[in-house]
Amino acid sequence: MTLFDLGGRRALVTGSSGGIGLELARGLARHGAAVLINGRDPGKVRAAVQTLQAEGHEARPAPFDVTDEAAVNTGMQALLQDGPLDILVNNAGIQRRVPLTDVTLDTWDEVLRNNLTSAMLVSRAAAPGMIAQGHGKIICTLSLMSELGRRTTGPYTASKGGLKMLVKAMCAEWAEHNIQVNGIGPGYFETDMTAPLVQDEQFSGWVRARTPAGRWGHPRELAGAAVFLASDASSFVNGQVIYVDGGMLAVL
Repeated sequence: MTLFDLGGRRALVTGSSGGIGLELARGLARHGAAVLINGRDPGKVRAAVQTLQAEGHEARPAPFDVTDEAAVNTGMQALLQDGPLDILVNNAGIQRRVPLTDVTLDTWDEVLRNNLTSAMLVSRAAAPGMIAQGHGKIICTLSLMSELGRRTTGPYTASKGGLKMLVKAMCAEWAEHNIQVNGIGPGYFETDMTAPLVQDEQFSGWVRARTPAGRWGHPRELAGAAVFLASDASSFVNGQVIYVDGGMLAVL
């Protein structure tokens, strides 16, 4: 069991004031990690921290905008004063559903900045400390859209495909410093972001029929993959993606 023990380790989870990010942070905390909760809204961040603390976990707020270079540098400098991170989870992201023929450059840039550029900015800030201490774990939240495309998901698909390749690039540069960089690729999960799709019976029926497990995923079901990739159990796993999708990618 010590392979999955995260006691004494500090973990920053971006976009963790709710949804999948909060569940990932909760999963790491349950295995002993001290988690730093991140988001743009300080009130939501404080509420998430209080929730985790009430459950008996060690949690602290780290509110800053991961899409803003200056905010990332300031926010990371403040939290790194207590020492390097052991674990970074790049989870922040958004979706804007629009046909490619109608997408504006502002929307395109917004999605890539939130889903891809943010991961580069935060990882770039965290990596020097991980290199200096001789170990680190970086986990990026990808998507089925890192491998597949659907109508109206062009900006999102491009950003998540790019994030998959960023995982590989970071692995290529930092693996020699005992830093493992991997991704988690969720399938269709019930979250605030997907609520309109869950409520659309036609689409929801398609998801259930297309997924061998026959249902949507629950955010808590992503925690196991995060704990594995954050722990010593994955010490020789690098540049990989674990798809947690109920089997969707495995079948036609």
